[in-house]
Amino acid sequence: MSSQKWPKEIIVYTDGASRGNPGPASIGVYITDLNDEPVLEFGEKLGVQTNNFAEYSAVKKALEMAQEQAVERITLRSDSQLLIRQMNGEYKVKSEVIRPLFMDCKSLASSFKELELEHVRREFNKKADELANQALDGLL
Repeated sequence: MSSQKWPKEIIVYTDGASRGNPGPASIGVYITDLNDEPVLEFGEKLGVQTNNFAEYSAVKKALEMAQEQAVERITLRSDSQLLIRQMNGEYKVKSEVIRPLFMDCKSLASSFKELELEHVRREFNKKADELANQALDGLL
């Protein structure tokens, strides 16, 4: 899937998982083109972290990969309403642990021609959730 050149415009689904808060954590990133064709499926363990740390780590990883592939426009979807509202500037990031991740994500976001952030309900983020859980279970 990822050996091909990525399209200039993609849809990114991200999710972070933490069993316990903090607890064993992981990320899931699912990327499609505008026709809903898969571009990338990615999951990775993070060690012991909070759920919010995992959510931000997933966004950071997705944006880093998109930047490497010279993507121009991204619609990023997450079921973390807190993350979306913080990234959109509606809520402040108070956590000293999360702030550096937030700043990294904001910096990466500015490198794209367009980045639209959307909160979606869990049922519309199933693939990213599945990838995060598979990573946590050691299946990826």
